[in-house]
Amino acid sequence: MNRIRKIILNFLLLSLYGLASAQTAADSWSLFRGTSDLAGLVRAELPSRPELLWNLSTGSRTKSSPVVSDGMIFFGDDKGILYAVGDEGKIRWKFEAGSAIEAPPMVYAGLVIVGTADGSLRAVNKSTGKPEWIYTTDNQIVGSANFWIAGKKSGIIFGSYDYFLHCVDPVSGMMLWKLETDNYVNGTPAVGNNRIVFGGCDGIIRLVDPLTGKERDTINIGVYIAASPALSDQKAFFGDYDGNFYCTDLVSGKVVWRIPPGDNSGAILGIPAVGNNYTVIGNEDKYLYCYDTHTGRQIWKYRTNGRVTGSAVITPTQVLFGSMDGYVYLAGLADGKKIWSFNAGGPLGSSPAVTGSRFYFLTEDGRLLAFGNR
Repeated sequence: MNRIRKIILNFLLLSLYGLASAQTAADSWSLFRGTSDLAGLVRAELPSRPELLWNLSTGSRTKSSPVVSDGMIFFGDDKGILYAVGDEGKIRWKFEAGSAIEAPPMVYAGLVIVGTADGSLRAVNKSTGKPEWIYTTDNQIVGSANFWIAGKKSGIIFGSYDYFLHCVDPVSGMMLWKLETDNYVNGTPAVGNNRIVFGGCDGIIRLVDPLTGKERDTINIGVYIAASPALSDQKAFFGDYDGNFYCTDLVSGKVVWRIPPGDNSGAILGIPAVGNNYTVIGNEDKYLYCYDTHTGRQIWKYRTNGRVTGSAVITPTQVLFGSMDGYVYLAGLADGKKIWSFNAGGPLGSSPAVTGSRFYFLTEDGRLLAFGNR
């Protein structure tokens, strides 16, 4: 039975990989940033005047972000509850993980996979919420999982505060390999061009072979990397805890350009959105910045009234993001001018999930908001 399930899973994973290696499918946002490269890029435009379709309150605080698969939205909360919500705004099932869920979930071949504060990675059935397997690390997991496929082999990868990047089998949850670092790994590993790319609090970007877990190369930044890199065109884009923003070449291992922090800059805690020759990133200084992908030249910046700690999503002409000032924003990608905003009534550290003309945000007080056209 396990062999049959493995064959079916591999077929599904090959389909998923085809979608996740480029832009996300219109009806799916099954990974934290939509695709395995974490670029936060979608091909369809969003409504210029979206409406709030519904608002679901869980009554518990959350630092998670939503993901979407087959008309179901998944997220966790600080009480350790994993939620499955239908696209009409009603809870389909709840799973009690036993420890706070800060990490965004990942939906993967019929499983919802999520890390918890007690260091467990749990997989539950997407349709029923019934547990499938559990893998335990030695410290908390705050970043989302990702996946890789190489031929007929595949693995689920994620970081832990136990200083390791872990890789487990998607069917059994058994360890395939783990790679030791020099400090916490609190971001989501990115995947692209048959390599895993991730950073951590040791200030090192590591390039890893997915089959063996061996390092191919390292890029020493020297400053805490609190979030994750986004990959595009053999380059990695990321920020550090001091507010520096980088573009590095993954082939040569060299820094292509670096934007130093300004006088009032804070930490960069989000993942860049990269595409259409633009790179967009938020900062704790309350600004969202847009740079030329090739040169690092600043094109525009947009001031909010709160820290921008989540990650933006870009369309061919728009930027969607939230701020800790409690507003959801839609701005022009070319000029940064506001197209639309919405007062969500609570801080937004969440990154949006986008499916077609709909998108979803979580407020930190535990409300899931759905936007789109009526």
